[in-house]
Amino acid sequence: MVTTHQVLGFGLVALILVAIPGPSVVFTVGRALAYGRTVALLTVLGNSLGLLAALTLVSVGLGRLVATSDAAFEGLKLAGAAYLLWLGVHALRHREPLTVHAERGPSVGGVRALRQGFVVGFTNPKAYVIFAAVLPQFVDHDHGHGSLQMMLLGMIAFVLALCCDSLWALLASQLRRWFRASPTRGRTLGTVGGVSMIGLGVAVAVSGRPDA
Repeated sequence: MVTTHQVLGFGLVALILVAIPGPSVVFTVGRALAYGRTVALLTVLGNSLGLLAALTLVSVGLGRLVATSDAAFEGLKLAGAAYLLWLGVHALRHREPLTVHAERGPSVGGVRALRQGFVVGFTNPKAYVIFAAVLPQFVDHDHGHGSLQMMLLGMIAFVLALCCDSLWALLASQLRRWFRASPTRGRTLGTVGGVSMIGLGVAVAVSGRPDA
């Protein structure tokens, strides 16, 4: 359904877009610092599934509403920003100092972490804009089934994002161990994770539509 030329062309563009640290990376790092490796990896999976859901909407045409309507873009952006702020405040309120003697810090259930990651990914309006602006350029209309072509190509971005964000989660988890090695550093761990999510929420709220 898609040619090697399409796969290589979009794959290169997707790799560049994914490799540049963005909101999903900041969110993942914040979760890793606040809750640890398992929650961070589940958050990455949920976030990626949220982006996949956004891709599905773009592929069937509904995503163009967000890509072309300022009101829809702003509404989705503010909803996502508010959710990030809530997650950050929650992390701050439930933070606990971690030391080498503490095996566990504040916990988040697996299903909950997956759900929270999904909401953040799905409510990221820039994903809709980027998918709607970039993907159609790699669709070969002579082959027909444009929506299916977009889904197949979009899966490349999904896999790349999943792998890249998982790497960030693992790296940030190692940094968390460094925090835990000292009582002084351990007391600031929960604050760092919570503040990073709050900062991301503010950044999303004040950001504009990405150039496309």
